[in-house]
Amino acid sequence: MTDIEIAQSVQLKKITEIAKSIGIKEDDLDLYGKYKAKIDPAKVTGKNGKLILVTAMTPTPAGEGKTTTTVGLADGLKEIGKKVVVALREPSLGPVFGVKGGAAGGGWAQVVPMEDINLHFTGDFHAISAATNLLAAMLDNHIQQGNALNIDVRKIVWKRVVDMNDRQLRFIVNGLGGKANGTPREDGFDITVASETMAIFCLATSIKDLKERLSKIIVAYTYDNKPVTCGDLNAQGAMTALLKEALKPNLVQTLGGTPALVHGGPFANIAHGCNSVLATKTALKLADYTVTEAGFGADLGAEKFLDIKCRLADLKPDAVVMVATVRALKMHGGVAKTDLNTENLDALKLGLPNLLRHVSNIKNVYKLPVVVAVNAFPTDTQAELDLVIKECKALGVNVKLSTVWAQGGKGGVELAKEVVSLCEQPNDFTFSYDSCLSIKDKINAIVTKIYGGSGVNYSSSALNEIENLTQLGFGNLPICVAKTQYSFSDNPTLLGAPSDFVVEVKKVKVSAGAGFIVVLTGDIMTMPGLPKVPTAEKIDVTDEGKIIGLF
Repeated sequence: MTDIEIAQSVQLKKITEIAKSIGIKEDDLDLYGKYKAKIDPAKVTGKNGKLILVTAMTPTPAGEGKTTTTVGLADGLKEIGKKVVVALREPSLGPVFGVKGGAAGGGWAQVVPMEDINLHFTGDFHAISAATNLLAAMLDNHIQQGNALNIDVRKIVWKRVVDMNDRQLRFIVNGLGGKANGTPREDGFDITVASETMAIFCLATSIKDLKERLSKIIVAYTYDNKPVTCGDLNAQGAMTALLKEALKPNLVQTLGGTPALVHGGPFANIAHGCNSVLATKTALKLADYTVTEAGFGADLGAEKFLDIKCRLADLKPDAVVMVATVRALKMHGGVAKTDLNTENLDALKLGLPNLLRHVSNIKNVYKLPVVVAVNAFPTDTQAELDLVIKECKALGVNVKLSTVWAQGGKGGVELAKEVVSLCEQPNDFTFSYDSCLSIKDKINAIVTKIYGGSGVNYSSSALNEIENLTQLGFGNLPICVAKTQYSFSDNPTLLGAPSDFVVEVKKVKVSAGAGFIVVLTGDIMTMPGLPKVPTAEKIDVTDEGKIIGLF
């Protein structure tokens, strides 16, 4: 059966029953039908439980099953009698209709109702898009109505957004058609999940904090190069009004009946790639174990989870799960993407250095306990699975086989037991850099300590932007690197565990409201495009209203 067929075959529990299992009363829920609800974090109290991060080795384009492993691990913890809540990101419509299809886990390790979660869900992303575009409209209207703030239209940095892969909108010219239709200028769209509004949404701790962060957004610069903010346009109140209900975390369930908070959803290659702080902190108070994930490989999602989210939200992980797959190891061992389903033991061994570098970073840079979860795929042979586990153990790497895709929580029991053991170990969690370092020193620390590179090259515009941001007082902010997810480097074709490479920084900008500096490297885009054959072509609705083809 396909993922959607599996999800549709299970009779879900009413969300009121799921809420009751973690001590939330029906009166404290905002119901969205029978199986979805929003909860108010202010009404949740309790002692924090353990925090478990699920990350992965450098992935193939189809992904290595981090969400599947996260959900299966949580159901595995439930199987062994632990009180657990999953904290996940909401899927973006971009990848849902693009390459990867559904993004709610897979097989028998899914969050449900998966159709709703993958599509409009509770409308959070629409609210984020609307708030972002409202600010853009108010900015352009201010210019149209006399430009009292002296904004240089050549220095507008705020973009409109749409939650869809649409390369046609990357670079546009708007405001055409005469004076009544605005000021002609070059512009462009970002995908919603790459917007600063999304980042702020995921890092805000309350409505008050949300409004304060929104007010700090830099939207443009004046003719004498002074920043113009959302607060200068007095847009933060209206943006907060659009986001007020969306800010409440969404409660759903796994196929195993485990409560799940699914909230927020920035990409990890072009944003900070973690679910909302509010959802994570709420989950920690509701359960003894919170299992969360960070997007793409550990060089992206985990680095940003640890260096940005944990720093800004004062979180400390208790254990890390590193997802590895036979196919990803073979890809990094030199096997073409078209041949990943063919057994190749030699390539498996050659691909191990990629996994080992990620494991080393977690253990030796961040000082956290880690276990490798080998996520089994139906195409894996027993010889391949045995070899990965054998080689990891021979190198002193803690490893467990995960069969949650096929078996759900029962396939995650051994991994769950190991994670519980790791959570009992004290750790000396530390960041990969000190925030008081200069912007360039922080970037260099990430490149050399996490990526394994030898240094950084900057474009002349990037150097000017770094100098300007330092003078404006933003030099002490953490760094959010935007780069390819397919390599430790900024070159997607440089597989394995490369060294002595130089990362090319093309642009640097500040997300003042989110509280970090964005560093764009290589050819990274903040508006993806659809592939030659998008997943959208396979999605349909039957005459009876049943969605099919959604992964």
